[in-house]
Amino acid sequence: MLKKVNEKQNVRLSADEIPHVRIADADFPAPFRSGLEYSSPARGTWNIVHTGMLIPGSHQIYVCAAGCLRGVVLTAAEMGTMDRFSTVAIRENNLLDGDMEDLVIEGVTDIINKLPNRPPAILVYTSCVHHFTGVDLDMIYAELRRRFPDIDFTDCYMNPIMRKSGLTPDQLMRSRLYMLLHERDIDPEAVAIIGSDLPTDEDSDLMKVLSGAGLKVHEITSCKSYDEYQQMAESRVYISYNPDAAPGGDMLSERLGGIHYALKFSFDYEEIDETFAGLAEVLGIAPRSSEEITALRAECEKELEETKKLIGDTPVSIDYTYCPRPLGLAKLLLDHGMNVTRVYADGIPGGDRAAFDILQKEHPDLMIYPTVHPGMRFARTANAEEKGEAKILAIGQKAAVFEETNHFVNVVEGGGMTGYEAVIRTCRLIREAFLEEKEMRELVQVKGLGCEVCVR
Repeated sequence: MLKKVNEKQNVRLSADEIPHVRIADADFPAPFRSGLEYSSPARGTWNIVHTGMLIPGSHQIYVCAAGCLRGVVLTAAEMGTMDRFSTVAIRENNLLDGDMEDLVIEGVTDIINKLPNRPPAILVYTSCVHHFTGVDLDMIYAELRRRFPDIDFTDCYMNPIMRKSGLTPDQLMRSRLYMLLHERDIDPEAVAIIGSDLPTDEDSDLMKVLSGAGLKVHEITSCKSYDEYQQMAESRVYISYNPDAAPGGDMLSERLGGIHYALKFSFDYEEIDETFAGLAEVLGIAPRSSEEITALRAECEKELEETKKLIGDTPVSIDYTYCPRPLGLAKLLLDHGMNVTRVYADGIPGGDRAAFDILQKEHPDLMIYPTVHPGMRFARTANAEEKGEAKILAIGQKAAVFEETNHFVNVVEGGGMTGYEAVIRTCRLIREAFLEEKEMRELVQVKGLGCEVCVR
């Protein structure tokens, strides 16, 4: 006989009951316990389908159970890239009969033979069931490469069991973007920016430094063909500024021989100067002069002052999808008198440790909210009731959803910003969000903000 586990109907939580913790009481790096998870309606961050599509001319093949395929199929359809996407469905008999290796090999072979054009590269995504059953992936890829020597294959993963240990699926996917590069002669004047889904902003500190030095800059987001993509392998230096790209940069350096430099994404002036001085040393160019640094800092301070003057004491919420260092951004704004009240983050990034320690002492009442806790499904209603007609400014899509506000900065993954430009552009985006409302509920439903760069 079936019995209801929960007799309560129409359960709701008040704003005080929504899960949160004062930063003074939070543990580093995990302020919340891991368990059953909730997914907010904000869909602007990229997933493995979006990222894989950055390799021009490539074709993706997913091998997993039909139920698990729904999300990735919808992503490819929304992007308009179904012609670069195929699936092989795993059924119960494949597990019972022990023919998983044959299923992958013959399934991928059948797809390739039926494609109207032979792709230069194929990304094969296996799933958790392959690891549970001990499938010999090395043998699978060896056979595929033997059958199709004209195609580059790389292993990719749609594997939720990898989320809590070792490299995360996001880190693995970013590393796989460059596993297909073939070794070639190094051009001492060539560099590659790696691991960012979005194009690096032409006005960013990084692009200005590289163009000012007269270097040839490769970036996967600007590659229009597979041959152009392969030219990235000539780079002497590989530069990453997304922390999740660092492991892939190290793999690339070890495999092809270039130098990997992990540029720190930061809102701290001293750290910005330190990381760009390190880059200049690796590139063999002159570092920024003290006059340049003074001018850049003055411009940042001017932008911060204008932002504070405009928004006053308006409550500001930040979420981790906006940039890799949400606490660093919170500290910057709080130090300049702005009223940051909440940060939405399920964990504290390692790069934010210094900001975390300072905020615990100087702003102990700053609230940290999770984004995946099941209780967060009530946050929108509870927060909307609490704020009434008051204006809330959100930085990031998830903060906008949970605060139920149309005044928000619609940027994900740092938006291609680096260095002092990240401070300046963030200030301008905040002022724009304060003055102009957006259709939040419509915008956050669009998967992979900026993924049109993949369609080429």
